Amino acid sequence: MNDAPRGRLKVYLGAAPGVGKTYRMLDEARRRASRGADVVVGFVECHGRPRTEAMTEGLVVMPRVRCGYRGAEFEEMDLAAVLARHPEVAVVDELAHTNIPGDGRHPRRRQDVEDLLAAGIDVITTVNVQHLESLKDVVEKITGVPQHETVPDEVVRRAEQIELVDIPPEALRRRMAHGDIYAPEKIDAALANYFRPGNLTALRQLALLWVADRVDEALRSYRAEHAIGGVWETRERVVVALTGGPEGDTLVRRAARIADRSAGGDLLAVHVARSDGLAAGVSHASLARQRRLVEDLGGSYHSVVGDDVATALVEFARAGNATQLVLGTSRRGRLERFLTGPGTGETVTALSGDIDVHRVTHERAGRGTLLPSRRRTLSTRRLVAGPVAGLVLPLLLTAALAQVRGTVNLTSEALLFLLAVVGVACIGGVTSAVIASVTASLLLNYWFIPPVGQFTLDDPNALLALGVFAVVAATVAGVVDRSLRLSRRAARATAEAETMSSLAGSIVRGGQTIPALLERTRETFGMDSAELVDVPPDGTDATVVPAGPGNHLVLRGRTPSASERRVLAAFAAHVGSAVERARLAQAAAEVEPVRAADRMRTALLRAVGHDLRTPLAAGWAAVTSLRSHEVEFTAEDRDELLATADESMARLSRLIDNLLDLSRLEAGALTLDLRATALEEVLPAALADTPAVDVHGAVEHLPPLLADPPLLERVIANLVGNAARHSPPGTRVSVTASALAGRAELRVIDRGPGLPVDGRDRLFEPFQRLGDTDNTTGLGLGLALARGLTEAMDGTLTPEDTPGGGLTMVVSLPLADLPPALRAPERVGGAS
Repeated sequence: MNDAPRGRLKVYLGAAPGVGKTYRMLDEARRRASRGADVVVGFVECHGRPRTEAMTEGLVVMPRVRCGYRGAEFEEMDLAAVLARHPEVAVVDELAHTNIPGDGRHPRRRQDVEDLLAAGIDVITTVNVQHLESLKDVVEKITGVPQHETVPDEVVRRAEQIELVDIPPEALRRRMAHGDIYAPEKIDAALANYFRPGNLTALRQLALLWVADRVDEALRSYRAEHAIGGVWETRERVVVALTGGPEGDTLVRRAARIADRSAGGDLLAVHVARSDGLAAGVSHASLARQRRLVEDLGGSYHSVVGDDVATALVEFARAGNATQLVLGTSRRGRLERFLTGPGTGETVTALSGDIDVHRVTHERAGRGTLLPSRRRTLSTRRLVAGPVAGLVLPLLLTAALAQVRGTVNLTSEALLFLLAVVGVACIGGVTSAVIASVTASLLLNYWFIPPVGQFTLDDPNALLALGVFAVVAATVAGVVDRSLRLSRRAARATAEAETMSSLAGSIVRGGQTIPALLERTRETFGMDSAELVDVPPDGTDATVVPAGPGNHLVLRGRTPSASERRVLAAFAAHVGSAVERARLAQAAAEVEPVRAADRMRTALLRAVGHDLRTPLAAGWAAVTSLRSHEVEFTAEDRDELLATADESMARLSRLIDNLLDLSRLEAGALTLDLRATALEEVLPAALADTPAVDVHGAVEHLPPLLADPPLLERVIANLVGNAARHSPPGTRVSVTASALAGRAELRVIDRGPGLPVDGRDRLFEPFQRLGDTDNTTGLGLGLALARGLTEAMDGTLTPEDTPGGGLTMVVSLPLADLPPALRAPERVGGAS
């Protein structure tokens, strides 16, 4: 068992190919070696750059292992030799590289690096930002070059050190133009494609953002490990609290302006959903609109669950290392604030500590809340304050009336006590009113009804007045309490209706996926989880609600109340509707290929009716004339008829071959014979039928391509024929070729009318003849077949605008002297 400590990994992350990360890696190796460390170069790829190769001088360079693959020989790192040598530090270039298979080698170089680290060897390596797995799709969208060699982000994130290597795009293009990165014959193609200024700027931004996130993760981990709760203002993080009220748009824009005042400021919007479901003042339609506004402004939206809104907000802000909190001023009026105490804003300010709190005014300030709490009719504070007021307020009134005894008669004293009971009813409801009524009756009897100081009633009128007082007090308290309950119930129903309306509208518009609906259901009702199942679980404490035929909505967490179950059933019905809608969409998608095939068959029949019959008729007529005994043809006439028959049959054969090849491609039954193919051997036959073609570029010096020669000939012939058909009279089609980073590019250039951008999607569809100058011939299969055959040979076919007018078709194919992993299109930018 190896007890050696694990080695440390350092990664030089390149913002783009050619920025110098290999040079920096070797410079680091030389510095460590000068300090006495045992450093070896396990593998480095210098790409023929003299300055980079000079950096290896004085370092121990391990011999590479040679391996054969498909008739060619390649070099890989000798992992066994490096492990046996067991240096302190190993330099391993190109972490995302795919190893040549065979002899038990790992499929990926990152696995070699993992073995070195496990053996206690420190590793210095390099990787380009376009090879990070999470950025693969983004890079392809920006550059148009797919990335087939990738490394999981987690592999790079685990490195103890990540150093970004970056230079401005203009400087990198100057390096390219001076020949410091690629050979001269590859420079023009590289500058016009992968190394465009916009591409390099975008890659640079991706790298900077990725490294910034990595630094942010390291900071959060450090704060968590050292239990640091205070805010470190490394950059502005502005949290804006959204309640779903109409003031949310104002708060979001205000918070965005605060975040924009500092470079790199973050905007985070948070909504606290109460665990009991629909909280006061929540408009889900407004929240959805505000969420879109936050995302449009470059921020992120979050939803957390918590009954104590103030505490939940502060905890979220501290967890995100927020520097500022933006809240709206209270919508409650002065009287409501006086009766119910401090609100969320005051509590957040008291709890915020070193987080700055901004209280933003808005037009709804002081105008009351929009919707009631769903949890109960009265808040906890009022439920406690009501009974206390029912005991204390009559006592205080008694003390006050005792000071003016004799100046106020019994009727006035009873009315004042009645007013106190009504006030208590408004605060704490009917229960508090009953307590206040009993207390007031006893105090009125003892202190104000003769004989004073005794609980007796000698006067029948006083007894009647006391009884009426008690009945009126209880009745008024009951009416006030019922009115309050009905008002809140109506408002709650309005909130539920608005929520369901918003949800239904989003489903009808197709704006929410099923997972998003489930997440919204979970957040709305404060559950731990929400899922859709076919068979409901047995013997669990989960809440199960039917959601359409054969589906059940299963929620785990707290137990919803009876009123919540009613709304939950409506949510489940909407989720079931979304499931049915998705099923219908899937069924429609399954039918679409059948419809497309039917449209293709219709188009084929229409095209075949003329395009196949024309050469057949011409050839048939020529053969029939030759067989006729009624006419004596001269030798010249006979040769002309034979040539017509031969040309017609050749044309008919090409049309049939195109149809058959296209059908084989669509069926996946095309047989390929990929081998090293010299372009100059294929071009003459491909250009035989199109004489007006100029061939430029390094065709005769181009390395062999990995292709199927007959198929490549068909591709070029179709492209050249299509270009000639669209070229104006008197102009010639141009064909150029170049090689760059393991791939060859063949360009077929015409000076025709070009193609609008919206027509490029249909350019490669079968039976399309967009802008054809002669729509009487051709099935419209040439470009569709050319793309299919090119992609079958692991290539790409893309259209570009010809400078000055026209269309250029670019065929990109791998060179024959590279392993499969290095034939991918991303090698256009794959150099270090």
